[in-house]
Amino acid sequence: RLSDTIARLNRVGASSPPAGATSTRLKAFAGNGSNPGQLAAWVHVPKALARGAPLVVVLHGCSQTAAGYDESSGWSRLADQHGFVVLFPEQQRGNNSNLCFNWFSGDDAARDKGEALSIRHMIAAAHNRLGTDPSRVFVNGLSAGGAMAAVMLATYPEVFAGGAVIAGLAFGTARSIPEAFDRMRGHDQRHPAQFSELVRGASDHKGEWPTLSVWHGSADSTVAPSNASALVEQWRSLHGATQKPSETNTVNGFPHRVWRNSTGRAIVEEYSISGFGHGTPLDTRGTRHGERAAPFMLEAGISSTRLIARFWGIVPDEVEDSRPIAPAVVNGNATQRTTAASAALPGRSALQKTIEDALRSAGLMK
Repeated sequence: RLSDTIARLNRVGASSPPAGATSTRLKAFAGNGSNPGQLAAWVHVPKALARGAPLVVVLHGCSQTAAGYDESSGWSRLADQHGFVVLFPEQQRGNNSNLCFNWFSGDDAARDKGEALSIRHMIAAAHNRLGTDPSRVFVNGLSAGGAMAAVMLATYPEVFAGGAVIAGLAFGTARSIPEAFDRMRGHDQRHPAQFSELVRGASDHKGEWPTLSVWHGSADSTVAPSNASALVEQWRSLHGATQKPSETNTVNGFPHRVWRNSTGRAIVEEYSISGFGHGTPLDTRGTRHGERAAPFMLEAGISSTRLIARFWGIVPDEVEDSRPIAPAVVNGNATQRTTAASAALPGRSALQKTIEDALRSAGLMK
C-alpha cells in the first residue's frame, strides 16, 4: 500500500548514515571494461598470494559501503588468513539513492546488462590482473546485495562455483519496485515449481549449477523469511535434490539444513537464525574473527562469513557446535535481535520520485 511505502521512505530518511567508509584495507580497482552499470570497485589482495587463488565477490546492503561492510564482516581478514582475493563492487548514489544494488530492475539484473555486466567485467579483470582461479569464484551479499548475488548466480552460472545469500530474495521474483516491496513482505510468491525455471531462463547454461548457502533471521521484518524458503526451493530443484533435506542439525544453537546430490556433495544449505532481525550474523566475541557490529551487521554468536567460506571449501573445517535436531525441536537459543531501518528498500524511480516529492511538499522529507 502507498501508506506502507511512505512509512518505509520515512524510516530510510531517519536511518543512520552509511556504515564506516574509513577502512584502509581495500584498494580501488579501476579499469574494469565498459562498466555499463557505473559501479565502483574495491579489492583486497593478501600479501602472500599464490597464483590461482580463489576469488570472493562481496555485495553490500542498502545504505552501506564496501569498506564498511568489509570492516564489520571480516572478509579481508579471513582472506589474509587463507590466501584468497576479495572483490567488492560498490553501488553509487547516481544509480540508487539508497545505495541498493538494483536487483529488481530488468536493466541491471539480466545477463550482459547494467550492474550484472559490470560485476562480470570486474571478475574478468581480477583474473587477468591478479591471476585468480576462474574455477573458484564465489559471490555473496546481504539484503539487496544478497538478491544481487542471486542475480549473478542465475545470469552467469558458468562463472561461479558457489554463492551465499543473507536476508535476500530469489532470482527473478520481482521486476519493479511495487513487486520488490511485495516480495520483501513475502506476498504473491510464485508457485514453487516456477522458481527454478526463472534461473534456467536467465542464460543458456547446460553445465553444473553453483552451490548455495542461504541465511535468514526468523524475526526479519524487512525481508520476510519466506524468501529464504523460495531461494532454497529455487536452487534445490535446479540441482535435482530431494525436497527433504539430507541433514538437519544445529550449529551454535541455530537450525541448519543441508541438501546433497547423488554423489553426496553438499549443494544447498540453509541457516535459520532464530530470533534474529535483518542483517549479517556475526561472531564478534574476542579477536578470533575480527568481526565488528554496525547497522545491519549484528552479533549473533555465529560467523556467517567463516561458515560460508567453509561451505565453499576455501577455508578448512573447524570444530563447531553441531548436533542433530530432535523431532519437533527446531528453535535455536538466540535472543531477539531487530534493526530499526529497512536495508533492502529499492531505490529511486519515477514512482519513488513522485512519492518523495509529495512527502517534501508535506514537509515530511527534506
